Amino acid sequence: MTLTIDHRASNKRRTPQGDVAQLVRAAAAGDEAAWNRLVEAYSGLVWAIARSHRLDDAGAADTTQATWLRLLEHLGDLRDPDRVGAWLATTARRECLCVLRAGNRQVPYGDDLPEPVDPGSSVEDALFTGERDAALWAAFNRLRPGDRALLRLLMAEPQPSYEEISAALDMPIGSIGPTRARALDRLRGELSCDGFESAATLLITDPEL
Repeated sequence: MTLTIDHRASNKRRTPQGDVAQLVRAAAAGDEAAWNRLVEAYSGLVWAIARSHRLDDAGAADTTQATWLRLLEHLGDLRDPDRVGAWLATTARRECLCVLRAGNRQVPYGDDLPEPVDPGSSVEDALFTGERDAALWAAFNRLRPGDRALLRLLMAEPQPSYEEISAALDMPIGSIGPTRARALDRLRGELSCDGFESAATLLITDPEL
């Protein structure tokens, strides 16, 4: 079976839970199509965990490859194949911690730069969007590391389950919701201090955040 991972190919729709166990068993039996579907379903989660630990692109790519290699080695040993997402989250977290302990911690450039502007927008819109995005990243980077890690995972596509987030961050499931609310409150406060009340209001009203 070929181990080819591309986090950009992540499926934005999560595979139904009952199908996950079947995919794991089929992949363990050598079905490459089943393996590819697992990668498609969970590569976004693994990548988000790597970036939530502040690894740069190269470090995140290495960690992602190592995580999938661990799964490939243990496909036939999983006691709960329907919980492969939580298994991947735990494994990705451990791989990230190994990299950090080895002193290879890097700051991803993407946290310090605004997202690219849609070339179809007007000059005025582009300027405002650029300023707003720069302010958002600046405010985000002033949050405590735990807040940044949680918000990164909550913005991953498809959005991880609370069980997967719990495994990725070693956080009790019951504390995820309250911690999310406090993190967003702190982010809104930082944005308001920077004079971007409109962006802060978006965080308040957007149900996706």
